[in-house]
Amino acid sequence: MSQATILIESVDVLLLDLPTIRPHQLSVATMRRQKLVLVKVRASDGVTGWGEATTIGGLAYGEESPESIRTNITTYIAPLLAGLDATSPNGCMRVLRDSLQGNRFALCAIETALFDAHARRLGVPLSDLFGGRVRDSLPVAWTLASGDTARDIAEAEEMLDRRRHRVFKLKIGAREVRADVAHVAAIKRALGDRASVRVDVNQAWSQADAMLGMGMLEHAGVELVEQPIAAHDIDGMKRLRDMNRIPLMADEALHGPLDAFRIAGARAADVFAIKITQSGGLCGARQVAAIGAAANIGLYGGTMLEGAIGTVASSQLFATLPELAWGTELFGPLLLTEEILATPLEYRDFALQLPAGPGLGIELDEERLAWLARQYAN
Repeated sequence: MSQATILIESVDVLLLDLPTIRPHQLSVATMRRQKLVLVKVRASDGVTGWGEATTIGGLAYGEESPESIRTNITTYIAPLLAGLDATSPNGCMRVLRDSLQGNRFALCAIETALFDAHARRLGVPLSDLFGGRVRDSLPVAWTLASGDTARDIAEAEEMLDRRRHRVFKLKIGAREVRADVAHVAAIKRALGDRASVRVDVNQAWSQADAMLGMGMLEHAGVELVEQPIAAHDIDGMKRLRDMNRIPLMADEALHGPLDAFRIAGARAADVFAIKITQSGGLCGARQVAAIGAAANIGLYGGTMLEGAIGTVASSQLFATLPELAWGTELFGPLLLTEEILATPLEYRDFALQLPAGPGLGIELDEERLAWLARQYAN
């Protein structure tokens, strides 16, 4: 290794437990706060990169929690990275994956920070490291998750009036199937042709419930059903897809390229929800997207309700995908009451406008971040 090699010097993790603008109800949890896991990697040339490993609902959604991510990064991952070549994100990630099992969210945050730093070093947007953008903005859906029909309709109307969102995803599954469908149908009737309505069941339905619910949702004008049954039940997903006309989207069933290959081979989904954290990083998410595209499966840019860092990281990758037929749901920062960027992300004309600067293209408000750390860190 030459003396000119740029080495990784430090890895820091910050947890911010921020309030949300309103309760966000899923079938597995009701969120009133979101705990952001922010990762900062510094190299010997003084360049830093940021990543994010935010989860949903503690351990109710997945096997990693914000606290476990922080512990595993500081205890195991940071020592492995110390002294590695900062200009080779792929080389660094190979070392980590050869030494660790699982930890998809933690690895995603590290990989994002490495790519952010290296793109800044080169003076190019992170998307350039993945072949360059084919679009400079991404359509963004908004999730209606209060559980109250009138409130959700009012919220959707406000988003349409502000030209911020015209695709709405409803979180359902906590109630009986017919009650959930009635809730969704009422919202679709109120919005009519002005907006698209989709649902996310977060695995809450049985096969029988899903068969009933998907048929009723199609009749109500819903255009997409996300993960209606248990993620492991690939055969069940295939049966539902074969017996219903409404498209089925795989989400929790997609834990990276191997799952994508298995689902595509089984013809068990019409759409893939691409999430960089669930895929173990940007490179894994790109592989998931490639498998979906090769199998003629539609692509959708998903979110784990990340803050600005994770949202921009996802957008930098999604902007490079040749086809993104189902748009994205990169609205996470809009759900939070606090801002961490010097210049907030721009949402207008029903889309997220991608920043043009080097790396992620964002700058954190360091003073604001320090204040938030005093108020909300744990």
